[in-house]
Amino acid sequence: MNRIFLFILFPLFTFSQKTFIPDDAFEQALINLEVDDVFDDSVFTSAIDTIKLLDIYNKGIVTLEGIKDFASLTDLFCFNNQLTSLDLSNHPNLFEVNCSNNQLNELTIKNGNSNGLWFFNATNNPDLSCVEVDNVSYAYNNWVSGLPVMASFSTNCNPSSVNEIRLQPKLIKIVDFFGRETSIKTNQPLLYIFDDGSVEKRINVE
Repeated sequence: MNRIFLFILFPLFTFSQKTFIPDDAFEQALINLEVDDVFDDSVFTSAIDTIKLLDIYNKGIVTLEGIKDFASLTDLFCFNNQLTSLDLSNHPNLFEVNCSNNQLNELTIKNGNSNGLWFFNATNNPDLSCVEVDNVSYAYNNWVSGLPVMASFSTNCNPSSVNEIRLQPKLIKIVDFFGRETSIKTNQPLLYIFDDGSVEKRINVE
């Protein structure tokens, strides 16, 4: 008895995850870097999740939505754009960040690895009053030169609208950026240290 074997061939489909990139200027920059090749508001996640260095400065970018999927990112240079917010909490391997000369009003580098970040520059963001970090003291000791003039570091830049009632913290001392105790001076950035452990950077303008 002859047996007939029928082989039915089904087409094989490969489903690849994509990352949403809504900013046209950001996607164009990725196309220029040969990370993407189709202008469709998205990029294959597998094409970006191993990228370590991202040079996208002076590109007219308004939002870096999708940056969270650059999971291996160590160096980000996104200065001279039009960014209003930047969340780098998903990047524990950060080594260098330059996001100066933007329009930032929200910035977090609270990524669980404070010691890994060697260079930080967020200057010339006039609307930025708070930078969210893991360790405030470490941030002031290592990144204060990259802080906008009227901004401060905090572990929580967006506290709940329902806050615990607290007494006004007491000022312990005022120090300069070299850690030397000083009195209030005009036109000079100083660090105000309070008894609750908080630190504020202030400039008294004459």
